[in-house]
Amino acid sequence: MLMNKIRLAVIGTGMAWERLHWPAVSQLQNEYEIAALCNRTKSDAEQFAAKIGLDQSNVYDDYNEMLKRDDIDVVDVLVPIEENFEAASAVLKAGKNLIAEKPLAGTMEGAKKLLDLYHSSSSLVMLAENYRYNDENNIIKDMMSQGRIGEAVYFICNKVVDFKEEMKKDTFAATEWRQYPKYPGGAFLDAALHDIAAFRHIFGAVNTVYALGRPQDEPYSPYMSYNCQIHFKNNVVGQYNYFCDGVETQKPPVGLQIFGTRGEIYLEDKNSGKLFVSYRNGTAEEISFLPGRGYYNEFLNFAKAFRKEEEIQVTPDVGYGDTKMIFDILHSTETMQPVKVD
Repeated sequence: MLMNKIRLAVIGTGMAWERLHWPAVSQLQNEYEIAALCNRTKSDAEQFAAKIGLDQSNVYDDYNEMLKRDDIDVVDVLVPIEENFEAASAVLKAGKNLIAEKPLAGTMEGAKKLLDLYHSSSSLVMLAENYRYNDENNIIKDMMSQGRIGEAVYFICNKVVDFKEEMKKDTFAATEWRQYPKYPGGAFLDAALHDIAAFRHIFGAVNTVYALGRPQDEPYSPYMSYNCQIHFKNNVVGQYNYFCDGVETQKPPVGLQIFGTRGEIYLEDKNSGKLFVSYRNGTAEEISFLPGRGYYNEFLNFAKAFRKEEEIQVTPDVGYGDTKMIFDILHSTETMQPVKVD
C-alpha cells in the first residue's frame, strides 16, 4: 500500500533552497511533494515553480497567506537569520509542522521564545543542522563511542575562510544580509555554529568555554579570528580556531584532529570524502564517506519521524543548546573571561 507523500511548503526559495535543500528533497520524491512556494521576490519562486512543474496558483509572496492552506504537512523555512524567529513562529502559530534553519533566531531572546512556542505546540519540528546529520560526523561519533582510539583526550579544529574573496563569487557570502548582518557575531554565528553543533554531537555537553579574538573593522564580522578553548563535561578539551579573513597556505590543512589514548582521527575537511585513523601500534586505516549527505539524511529523518518510524534527531532543544554556546563564545571573546555553558 502506497502512503501519501508529505506535502511540503517552502518559505524562501533562494540559494539555500535551490543548492542545499531541494537537491535532497528531489532525491526523496517518494516521500515528499512540493505543495506551495513563498518568496519575498515572487518572480523567483515563480521561476522555480515553472522549473518543477508546480502550478503558479501555489506561489506566494506573503507566507501568512500561504499558511492558511490546509493541504500543507510541513513548512521548510529558509530566510535570513534575522528573520528566522518571525517566520518560524508564524508556522508554529498556524499549527504546521516545521523544518527550521539554524539558528532558531538571531538573538538568544528570540531563540528562547521560539523554544517556548515549540514546547507549547503539538507541531513536529526539526532543526536543519546538517553537520549533525553529515556522514563524517556520525562516523566519528560512532568511533568515539566504540573507543576506537581509546579515550578521547583533546582535539584541534582549524577553520579558515577568506570571506572577502568569497563575497566576490557566486557563493553564500555574496548575499547582502551576510555582508551586513543584523545579528550578533556576523559570519561567526552563521558559519561557526555548524562546527559547534558537530563538536557537541561528537563529544556531548560542554562545561566551559574561554575565547579570545582579534578585532577588525569589518561589517561581516567584528573579529578576524576567534580562538576558543572548550572544556566538555567528559573532560575532553578542544581548541577551536575560526579565521574568517585568511587563507591556509600549508597542505594538508590542520583540519580536525582528535587525539586519544590509543590513536588519532584526522579529517581534512567536510568535502574530502576520507577520514584517516592511525593507531599507536603503527597501524592505520582510511574510511570513506559521502560529502554533503547531511541534507538528505535530515529530510529522511523528518519523513520517518512524520510517519512515526523514528524520533527527530535534532530538535529545537538541541539547536537551542548549540546557539547558546555560540553566544557564550561571543560573550567570552568580548569579556576575555571563561563562560559556563551547559
